[in-house]
Amino acid sequence: MSLTVVGSIAFDAVKTPFGERERMLGGAAVHFSLAASFFTDVRPVGPVGDDFGDEEFAVLERRGVHTEDVERVPGGQSFFWRGRYEYDLNVAHTEDTQLGVFGDFEPKLSTAAQEADTLFLANIQPDLQRQVRAQCGSARFSALDSMNLWIDTAKESLLAAIAEVDCVIVNDAEVRQLTGESNLARAARAVMAHGPRAVVAKQGEYGAALFAGDSFFALPGYPLEDVRDPTGAGDSFAGGFLGYLDSHEGELDEAALRRAMGYGTVLASFNVEAFGTERVASLSRDEIDTRFHDLHAMTQFESLPIP
Repeated sequence: MSLTVVGSIAFDAVKTPFGERERMLGGAAVHFSLAASFFTDVRPVGPVGDDFGDEEFAVLERRGVHTEDVERVPGGQSFFWRGRYEYDLNVAHTEDTQLGVFGDFEPKLSTAAQEADTLFLANIQPDLQRQVRAQCGSARFSALDSMNLWIDTAKESLLAAIAEVDCVIVNDAEVRQLTGESNLARAARAVMAHGPRAVVAKQGEYGAALFAGDSFFALPGYPLEDVRDPTGAGDSFAGGFLGYLDSHEGELDEAALRRAMGYGTVLASFNVEAFGTERVASLSRDEIDTRFHDLHAMTQFESLPIP
């Protein structure tokens, strides 16, 4: 099995009430790839500049991530984001964004990337998402992420991209904004009416909700005593979710989607325990499986007596 992700590969400067880093590895494709690498072969597609060196590539390659589709742009600078978080870590403030080589990004996929079984279109311009989707016609499952910028400036293109994937993975506020529905369930159904078979609404520390067909499923965020940095948590969730689905040999039915939600939740929980990629890059599969079983035990109640 194999998984291709197209998105940003970046450096972040982050300050939270619990610490800060002036320059650390980040970007949607990086966080996604590290999380997904525990389940399957991953190929990130995205541009980097001269400032992205062997040390950064090594973080990915130590996890077995295939980096041949990372485009090196001579003389360029990698995407850079600076932000800070309040004590409520759901509240982020962007202080600086430098697109660098990402501003002129035109995805170039190798044959191996085009033939992936699973495809994730991270948060990029919707027309680019459609271009990539058209190149990956053999993918048995595809998903995309987006943001309020594209809802405001390229809504019709985004809706066209949504119609071409199996699953939409976005924040709950973006599901509502996209559809104009204040109720999350109605908003998710409205998104599925455009074509996807499933919608995952990410809800930060409160977990995530899955809408698939006529069914609904939700998991809380994994309870943690020490949270350092939420940057990349959503992409780590998507990496765990789609990484598991790509490794699943059977039908991608509701049971598989629910199990994928569990792994997504677990990977996101590890991501926030340290800054940037620090925690997930040093993670073991045993730690993931242990926390997955803890999450399952925490959320099941069918064995309890019903009053």
